Amino acid sequence: MKAIDRLLPGHKAMWLTFFASILLAWSVLFAMQAAVDPALSWQGSAAEFLLSLCSQSAADAGLGSAMVMWSLMALAMMAPTAFPALRTYSDLTHTDAAGTWSFAALAGGYLTVWLGFSVLAALVQVRLASAGLLNPFGQVTSVLFNGGLLILAGVYQFSPLKEACLKACQSPLTFFMGHWRPGVSGALWLGLRLGAVCLGCCWALMLLAFVAGTMNLAFMGLAMVLMTLEKLPQIGSRVSVPLGVFLILAGLTVVLLPLVTTQSV
Repeated sequence: MKAIDRLLPGHKAMWLTFFASILLAWSVLFAMQAAVDPALSWQGSAAEFLLSLCSQSAADAGLGSAMVMWSLMALAMMAPTAFPALRTYSDLTHTDAAGTWSFAALAGGYLTVWLGFSVLAALVQVRLASAGLLNPFGQVTSVLFNGGLLILAGVYQFSPLKEACLKACQSPLTFFMGHWRPGVSGALWLGLRLGAVCLGCCWALMLLAFVAGTMNLAFMGLAMVLMTLEKLPQIGSRVSVPLGVFLILAGLTVVLLPLVTTQSV
């Protein structure tokens, strides 16, 4: 218990809600994938209720279902990456600067930004599906689109904007001290700003779901781990650069390999 207290100072109820929400999001995403893959189908009324949230595949899902899916993805993937920043803010409770409602407002502001991103991503998904460029698992079928998105994500890893946003995410105490506003409204503003900074770090990596598949749980888990590691000051620089190089090479391979294969034939 003492170890838990050191790891999660204060706001025990908020932390419990935070982690329970992440677990629930992953559970529902698994159920939504089961709607597409019969091998993962569940039995029982509770499972049927979850499956009803997304009974269609990614290729024929409406805007509402796509928004639910992307919102759950944002919660499942991006909330864990915010843990260091939320823990730093919780530490400030010792100065009586942050209360429970302020902590909730901060987390709410952060997730609001990613909810906005989810709406835009859902709109893109529906548009791609209507153009016949999306398979049932949410993968774009265009080689040029996939290669271009991989290269874009790789190049963005080396951009000044990515570097600036990543530095802010890696130094949450400096971020809070530099932009501090008291009270619940101030915490909400801080959460929105933190979410915007996080979005600046991770939007391109999140959009790679269109390459791997928006229903691909393995991609979601891997991307969550990579984005979390990037935000750790001791590890981030060792992850970001190799990841950028890998994505660029992967994008070039996706675009050029079919051309080389066609010419050889």
